[in-house]
Amino acid sequence: MPDRPNPTRVVADPAVLAADLLVGGDARAALDHVRRHSWVDLVASDPLLERTERLVTTLADAELAADHRARLEAERVPVDHPEGDHPALASAYRGEAAHLISDDESLTSAKAGLTLQPRVSVSVRPPDAFARLFDPESLYEAVEGGEYPGPDCDPRA
Repeated sequence: MPDRPNPTRVVADPAVLAADLLVGGDARAALDHVRRHSWVDLVASDPLLERTERLVTTLADAELAADHRARLEAERVPVDHPEGDHPALASAYRGEAAHLISDDESLTSAKAGLTLQPRVSVSVRPPDAFARLFDPESLYEAVEGGEYPGPDCDPRA
């Protein structure tokens, strides 16, 4: 693993991925940052997608859940992690992601931050904070170099 995670890699937990599909709001605003930029990657393991599919099946239906999973599989950077690991946290660690979008208090609390920071360098934020704080212009200049050209993808495509 590198000393520093990749600031262009993002993980969203199953609840955020399901809320993006079913509710919109902050989850959609956060993930639209990822979808608007070809140089920003969504990282997800198979177990993370499996949990998302189960959640969408429970909240909506199996057909929608399967279609959503297929879209996520096509868009994601896949990673593997040991069985039993927390799917979102393990995806972030194994995928060298700098950002984890989650409302899960076991990940977003100050106590969790103190526990995680010595082990994995990842910024865990709820969707509203990520949507508000993600700065593609500064990030582009830092990682790609040059002037930020603006979004290069349609998030609804």
